[in-house]
Amino acid sequence: MKLGVMTPVLYSMELEEALKYLSGLGVQTVEIGCGGYPGTTHLNPADYFANPAKVDELKKMLAKYNMEISALSCHGNPVHPDKEIAEQFHNEFIDTLKMAQMLGIDTVISFSGCPGDCETSKNPNWVTCAWPNEYGEVLEWQWNDVLIPYWKSAASDAKKYGVTKIALEMHPGFCVYNPETLMKLRNAVGGDIIGANFDPSHLFWQGINPAEAIKYLCGAIHHFHAKDTKIDKANTAVNGVLDTKSYVELPKRSWLFRTVGYGNDYATWKEIFSALKVVGYDGAISIEHEDALMSPTEGLEKAIAFLKETIIFESAGDAWWV
Repeated sequence: MKLGVMTPVLYSMELEEALKYLSGLGVQTVEIGCGGYPGTTHLNPADYFANPAKVDELKKMLAKYNMEISALSCHGNPVHPDKEIAEQFHNEFIDTLKMAQMLGIDTVISFSGCPGDCETSKNPNWVTCAWPNEYGEVLEWQWNDVLIPYWKSAASDAKKYGVTKIALEMHPGFCVYNPETLMKLRNAVGGDIIGANFDPSHLFWQGINPAEAIKYLCGAIHHFHAKDTKIDKANTAVNGVLDTKSYVELPKRSWLFRTVGYGNDYATWKEIFSALKVVGYDGAISIEHEDALMSPTEGLEKAIAFLKETIIFESAGDAWWV
């Protein structure tokens, strides 16, 4: 495995400054935003389409700091019920595929997205229960009429540009939010192009054990985010884990995103990385820093120090003791 960072947390720096900073901390890979919610601050595909020579400049910059790109990110909602919003997210996804081809990157990260409840909806409708029965009808329409057709087409587009891994982050608010829904879409699309961008932070608060989820997804994990979640036991005891309060209302929330190690202990994260080894994942462990209690640099540096002690970097080799 390799230690990585998702770079939007360092958007206050130019890309080269960020690469130099991360390299000095022992980071080996970066995940760079190319559109969608991560934005294009560090890599705007339009700049490279207009001047393809910039690709060589970027590759030289990466080599200068002994850095690799683990994936390109364009998290968005390409099935948004507002057709203009959906089209923008889709176009940014296609541009990211083109950018991946130019750079020789095989992995692009996004969300599954979430439609509305019918053709005339204005906003997404995330269904989380089976009753009243209308919710089941909404789910059938979302999956069969919108989500599966879109991702079948998107998978075809990805293959055209040489992208072999579409890593969908399992995220509440979107149709793919847990291992079961990830596998549902993967199986419906067919082949192995659809997989998970596995982020434990979105699973912890749902009551999911990340290590067990990793085993369930054996062979279907394309990328990994290192982000933690701290569950507030007192607030959860009163209101449960479904929480719509703002992320800035820190004392009131049932859970908060934290830097790795500040939500769960060494043992939990060692179990996660051991499970990744068991299922054969040996890719990037990409830090996504969204801790409201720490500055970007302090949160990153604490995460890097923690992960250096918990990631399994080397191949085990032969069982020499047998």
